[in-house]
Amino acid sequence: MPINILMPALSPTMEKGNLAKWLKKEGDAVKSGDILAEIETDKATMEVEAVDEGVLAKIVVPEGTSDVPVNDVIAVLAAEGEDPKAVSASGGAPTKEAPKEAAKEPAKAEAPKAEEPKVEPTRAEAPAPTAKAGPAPVADGNRVFASPLARRLAKEAGIDIAAIAGSGPHGRVVERDVKSALAGGAKPAAAAVPAAAPAPKTAPAPAPAGMGDEQIKKLFEPGSYEEVPHDSMRKTIARRLTESKQTIPHFYLSVDCELDALLTLREQINAAAPKDKDGKPAYKVSVNDFVIKALALSLMRVPDANVSWTDNAMLRHKQADVGVAVSIPGGLITPVVRKAETKSLSTISNEMKDYAARARARKLKPEEYQGGSTAVSNLGMFGIRDFSAVINPPHATILAVGAGEKRVIVKNDAPAVATVMTVTLSTDHRAVDGALGAELIAAFKQLIENPMGLLV
Repeated sequence: MPINILMPALSPTMEKGNLAKWLKKEGDAVKSGDILAEIETDKATMEVEAVDEGVLAKIVVPEGTSDVPVNDVIAVLAAEGEDPKAVSASGGAPTKEAPKEAAKEPAKAEAPKAEEPKVEPTRAEAPAPTAKAGPAPVADGNRVFASPLARRLAKEAGIDIAAIAGSGPHGRVVERDVKSALAGGAKPAAAAVPAAAPAPKTAPAPAPAGMGDEQIKKLFEPGSYEEVPHDSMRKTIARRLTESKQTIPHFYLSVDCELDALLTLREQINAAAPKDKDGKPAYKVSVNDFVIKALALSLMRVPDANVSWTDNAMLRHKQADVGVAVSIPGGLITPVVRKAETKSLSTISNEMKDYAARARARKLKPEEYQGGSTAVSNLGMFGIRDFSAVINPPHATILAVGAGEKRVIVKNDAPAVATVMTVTLSTDHRAVDGALGAELIAAFKQLIENPMGLLV
């Protein structure tokens, strides 16, 4: 039976993607694991892998197509023994081969109109076998990621798909996993107990709407501006930051950190870096690398602040995964330094250089910029003295870092000159209270001003 290849969801925020390039053409043989296409998301360009084997019978969405919704059919794969030309003509599974449940809904089984070449995925309760290319999408709730064929086989056998370990890409349950479960004597799933009807909820008040496009345009003289359409990254940034400010109760804590000891240590570390035959040092540590390590160690010292808020529980993290805001053309992205508390300054430095280069080329993988427990946003290189950053969910904190500059301070009851950096901690007040936030930023200040503690 023909297999529909769907536009995959490559990140939790992805709703649409751009089909940048097909790496296979119609008539090519496809094996599981083959790279089929390149998809541009709001953050990166990702390769899509095939899950099933067959012949690429029809490309439904041509390369260069923008804003293709997740789960739309992008191509059709002819299974072994099928005529690819026949599949190409039909654009998918023949109606007569659809499951019986689908036949009960004739309105949904109608063939698409001639002027609509896109093949719609079936909406019946038991769909015809289809397969998504690429990593399994992430969704909320208790959804299990499995190929449609695996779901159908499990359903026919009465096996709970959630009890089967997946061996496909990113842990996806595929056909061979279900067959292995059957061979191992898996027990049929127990009949589901109807859930009680949920109590009616009061509809939330609608969010205040801003001015419409036409209202704004009327405020300016025609021809005095140029319209630059938003790309997917800018739309995602706008949506997530609006969501953050509307749903997370922010509050802010600022401290001044003296940097002279840190700058001296940084100079010594960089001077001691080994060099290759061309004289290039193995690493060059920046002030931001010290900031990342200091924030990670601070979270280990104040573990109650190393959390993420959920409606039912507080997620207390066992390691410090620190996101670092990186500016790229059209927006920004936040790659995550995993277990930053365990890494040396030189390792963090080289990792961030790699992340920044691949971020600007949009080559980061979703697992490299998703998650994390906190983040750093540094605008000091632009001469910004201090600012307040917006929390990036699911983080509970973000540290805004300003420029280090010479300032007159009071030391031993006398004026003195020191290099001072102002940092501001934005916190989610649901998860990190004022006193806890103050404890965290005090730990950070102590490490920055006594930087030898970052080396032991």
